[in-house]
Amino acid sequence: MQKKFNFSAGPAVLPDDVLKQAAAAAVDFNGHGMSILEMSHRSAPIVNMVSETRQLVRHLLNVPDYYKILFLQGGASLQFSMIPMNILKDGETADYTDTGAWSAKAIRDARHFGNVQVVCSSKASVHNHIPKDFEQSPDQVYLHITTNNTIFGTQWQEFPDANGFLVGDMSSDIFSRPVDVSKFGIIYAGAQKNMGPAGVTMVIVRKDLIGRSERDLSTMLDFAVHADKDSMYNTPPIFAIFVVNRTLQWLKELGGVDAMHKQNKTKAKLLYEEIERNPLFKSPVAEKDRSLMNVPFVFAESGDEKHFLDYCADRGLVTLKGHRSVGGFRASIYNAMPMEGVESLVEAMQQYK
Repeated sequence: MQKKFNFSAGPAVLPDDVLKQAAAAAVDFNGHGMSILEMSHRSAPIVNMVSETRQLVRHLLNVPDYYKILFLQGGASLQFSMIPMNILKDGETADYTDTGAWSAKAIRDARHFGNVQVVCSSKASVHNHIPKDFEQSPDQVYLHITTNNTIFGTQWQEFPDANGFLVGDMSSDIFSRPVDVSKFGIIYAGAQKNMGPAGVTMVIVRKDLIGRSERDLSTMLDFAVHADKDSMYNTPPIFAIFVVNRTLQWLKELGGVDAMHKQNKTKAKLLYEEIERNPLFKSPVAEKDRSLMNVPFVFAESGDEKHFLDYCADRGLVTLKGHRSVGGFRASIYNAMPMEGVESLVEAMQQYK
């Protein structure tokens, strides 16, 4: 079978070793004679595994003790509502930056729970850059940013200082680079980019913010309930958490986030240099804001996109089609994308020319 390199934006590539461990656990988890898919979330092996996963997160991101680490369901999309309903009191203000499709959805949902001020937007330029010169509300509770914009290929290289505290959607660049967690009140991320499969969402929340809104919330939407029960109030997505566990252990063995950041910069540099060098292609993204995770590119002039995609697919380079809203091509080169995959793409671009 031909080896394939999966450049999908999500669900995304996972390390081969992690996939093998997941397959084995689906049959027999750690010699317990049962599939992990069958085991109670209250059993000691599963409780210990989830606890270990939490400790891996704390270790890799250097999360201070005054934060809770939650594993929830509903994707990052549920957090667009869950965060403001748990944090904002009636009439309070939160500032949001509009840097792409997902930040726009976060803005829409937050408006149900407070006064949302959109302090900057790159929409007029098809989100090809990160606006940095903006004025925040003086009475702001928090400033929300989407740290990496999967569709448009932009990334906050430096995080802004907030009048209140930062809230960061890190779904597509979590664990890809060092982060000063203490700058954030909340960090949240869907797993299906850099952590594991779809089905689990990680939320890192400062303890003093839990219950801040004082709303009478539905049980499953209340951070306090999940924090009190260590994400075990209801049956959590155990298999997805296990794959996160194995992915984070893989990352730790590679040298952690610092080592991964170095690899990610090398991979992205190789691909961006080819886009700049090759007269067939160009990048639509402002150079200073280019993402290390998602690299969109287009034909410099007219070209047959399907023909190039088919050319790549014949060489085992798949899911390179750009998002339907922007067209062109997009190579998502998350942590688990090996250098060999990027080198193969660059070679295909050179040969296509």
